[in-house]
Amino acid sequence: MHALYQAGQPEAPVLVLLHGTGGDEHSLLDVGRTLSPEASLLSFRGDVLENGLRRYFKRLAEGIYDEADLAQRGDALAASIQDAAATYDFAMDKVVLVGYSNGANIAIRLLLTQPSVFNKAILYHAMYPVKDLPSGDLAQTHVFMSFGSHDPIVSATDAAYVRKLFTDRQATVTDSWTPSHQLAYQEVAESKVWLAKFG
Repeated sequence: MHALYQAGQPEAPVLVLLHGTGGDEHSLLDVGRTLSPEASLLSFRGDVLENGLRRYFKRLAEGIYDEADLAQRGDALAASIQDAAATYDFAMDKVVLVGYSNGANIAIRLLLTQPSVFNKAILYHAMYPVKDLPSGDLAQTHVFMSFGSHDPIVSATDAAYVRKLFTDRQATVTDSWTPSHQLAYQEVAESKVWLAKFG
């Protein structure tokens, strides 16, 4: 996968930036710098095109994921992050996944399936209508998640389901509510506070 890397301070987190549908590897760089000016940034470009818009995995229809494709591309993303750790010489325990919308959705896949490797994340406006779910314990996982109270894409039911995925597995969840699906200053500011504590 194509990625952009900007080195930060060695003791700071490594923020893995995962854009929303239609974004690219540059979309969340400013968010990453706001979250932590000292952090290293590793930003991936989605390699699926849907109507000319970049995503991280295929859909069968609106709100219906191609679960086989999600599994395959989730595993490929995880491997790409670990390859980058070897290339750029950073520790995997420094990694914090930072995803918006489609990027947050694939981040959930990594958190659920590889919790010993990925256990810290900031998820902005995620949904996860997936049937094949692992049942592993996430007691060591810390997640900040934000949702929109009038989000036209992620309903309140979808939001509650995502939250329950993590709380049912004993993850530590911090949540925030904003007006809509658009990434807002409020949630970035709140997740910056969260990162200072858990990152």
